[in-house]
Amino acid sequence: MARPTRTTRALSQNFLADRATAEHLARVAVPHGRQAPLLLEVGAGKGALTERLAPRCRELRAYEIDRRLLPALHTRFSGTPHVHVIGADFLTARAPGTPFSVAGNVPFSRTAAIVDWCLRAPALTDATLLTQVEYARKRTGDYGSWTLLTVRSWPRYEWRLAGRVARTRFRPVPRVDAGIVRIERRRTPLLEPAAYDAWRRLVELGFSGVGGSLHASLRRAHPRRRVDAGFRAAGLDTGVLVGEVSPQRWLRLHEVLGA
Repeated sequence: MARPTRTTRALSQNFLADRATAEHLARVAVPHGRQAPLLLEVGAGKGALTERLAPRCRELRAYEIDRRLLPALHTRFSGTPHVHVIGADFLTARAPGTPFSVAGNVPFSRTAAIVDWCLRAPALTDATLLTQVEYARKRTGDYGSWTLLTVRSWPRYEWRLAGRVARTRFRPVPRVDAGIVRIERRRTPLLEPAAYDAWRRLVELGFSGVGGSLHASLRRAHPRRRVDAGFRAAGLDTGVLVGEVSPQRWLRLHEVLGA
């Protein structure tokens, strides 16, 4: 097996080397029978996923930061006019103003920044990202616990784990397996826009850790009787750890404390 170059390591590049995995990822990104109007690919690499995404969208913008890979990418997709290979860092891209999707085999070291870019894009409809498996499981609640980012964004976005990929299906082989994270913007948000600031403040206060427990943290901004009522409505024990509270139970807390 060829050893990874210094540039490959610096860019956190692990190329998909399995066609079945690329096909599965493309199917998750754009389910059978659909066609995305506009799809942005994060890190086209050598084009394994690009090739599978191309038939599933009307326009594909494939971003690749490593300029050594661009000549081969341009040649490979020269006969596919709706595929635009862009030699640039995806994170510098301006988010389209019309509905669009994102898909990609994400550089593990840049996952958080890429997810943040997606969540900030007003016209994003969905994102399908191949990340480190630990990140994928944490963000989607697969460990039975939930993170601040997931809970805070839950009224607008649904997060789910759409599969696991063995590390041996990449070249060079990373140290850990990967997971497919699927983030979908809800057609109907779970909260009205006017309520979202109160939701964000509530969740961030709960995750602050101040007071040593979720119950104690929330009492810093709300009377104990209301916090108790919220916990009863959500079916929570007062000693529950903040990470153990599902987004659905947070919504019940918000109904009581955000009123």
